[in-house]
Amino acid sequence: MATHDPEGPTVPDESWRRRLTRWGFNLFPAFRATGARLTHVADDWREVRVRLPLNWRTRNYVGTLFGGSMYGALDPVYMIMLIKTLGRGYVVWDKAASIRFQRPGRETLYATFRLDDADVRAIRAAVADKGKTEWMFCDGSKVVAVPGAKPEFMADPGAKRKPSGNRYLDAASKYPADSVQRAPKLPEKHAVPDNTPEPADEPG
Repeated sequence: MATHDPEGPTVPDESWRRRLTRWGFNLFPAFRATGARLTHVADDWREVRVRLPLNWRTRNYVGTLFGGSMYGALDPVYMIMLIKTLGRGYVVWDKAASIRFQRPGRETLYATFRLDDADVRAIRAAVADKGKTEWMFCDGSKVVAVPGAKPEFMADPGAKRKPSGNRYLDAASKYPADSVQRAPKLPEKHAVPDNTPEPADEPG
């Protein structure tokens, strides 16, 4: 989460239908208890924005934002976005999540969630191919596994501070080697570019 609105004053258009959906979501007891509020829901559910203020309901014992409020504010968003985007015929569950606190939250925090077209196409294609798939959303950093070489951590080029790669490599080690950064088999109409580098030829 960011300590300022990452998009500034510019907010995409929101239809009345999505506005009513957002109001209903904010009134839902489980989400309302986190203290967070949705501030924008895109018409196609490809972007959702969340605001978490620091107040008497979200303040912890030492006066900063309660970590449980941060976690609860973010936890359901991608699952709901996928449910709405994929539509009927798909079952979506949030199976696991982790959070790392970089520093205490001493002011209102903001988060923006986005679904890329390439991700949605790849998820549909993977489900069509194998009947199910697991998808992990993170902060833009990734682990690339090239056959025959050790997994390599690649930080988000847009990050202000380069994060430590150890926790990413540790998380990747819990997945089967052929599932780390694996490009799913896509039907031709769903094909997306595969930017995974080819393994280097061994010297003769």
